[in-house]
Amino acid sequence: MSTVALITGAASGIGAAVARRLSAGGAKCVLLDLDGDGAGRVAEEVGGVALAGDVSAEETSRRAVELAERTYGRLDLVHLNAGVTGGVDMNAFDLARYRRAVGVNVDGVVFGVAAALPLLRRSGGGAIVVTASLAGLVGYDGDPIYTMTKHAVVGLVRALAPPLAKERIRISAVCPGFTDTPLVAEARELFVGAGFPLLEADEVAAAVESACYADDTGNLLVVQPGRQPVAYRHAGVPGPVGGQRPPSP
Repeated sequence: MSTVALITGAASGIGAAVARRLSAGGAKCVLLDLDGDGAGRVAEEVGGVALAGDVSAEETSRRAVELAERTYGRLDLVHLNAGVTGGVDMNAFDLARYRRAVGVNVDGVVFGVAAALPLLRRSGGGAIVVTASLAGLVGYDGDPIYTMTKHAVVGLVRALAPPLAKERIRISAVCPGFTDTPLVAEARELFVGAGFPLLEADEVAAAVESACYADDTGNLLVVQPGRQPVAYRHAGVPGPVGGQRPPSP
């Protein structure tokens, strides 16, 4: 029985690289992107199926999961990769840009998890991997709103890992540095001119593939050029007294 993967933001960059890697390993891929034509081209290349849609709309994730079930009958892996930069000037606040960043980077992940969980459960478990960022672990003053959204999804991953593990569903995040994808295309020459190394999309995709098949959960994999991915460890935060979890409200 083939593994079935759903990948968002799959028309280019990291998402497309993940689709190529997973399909090379035998997975059947369902590819979702706002750029439906681009997703279709990658789907044709990897022998999968594609769907055009905006992840900031709740129904889009539901339609993608329905396509996975209708086409392949199951779902094993979910890579929630779609993202945008924030680009919001706090001194000249643009509400539309702010809503767009939160809608794609936060709502898109929340909606994706919520839509995928029922089919993952019916399939016997699986894995969810979220594309976060180093900006989800440290403050990046070049884009505070983007930083906020990535901190949010890191928190979601950490909080969901223990309860989902009881259902044999693993969840983790990859936290790459700046990666040579369309997301940073406008600034690429600036990076190159400054001698700043950019990750290749396939380097991040390799970390995503590793996270998909890892046995543990709740990991935040830091990905940097020329280095092996390493799990980030938060330090200095005291746990519940006596190791006990507080009661649910």
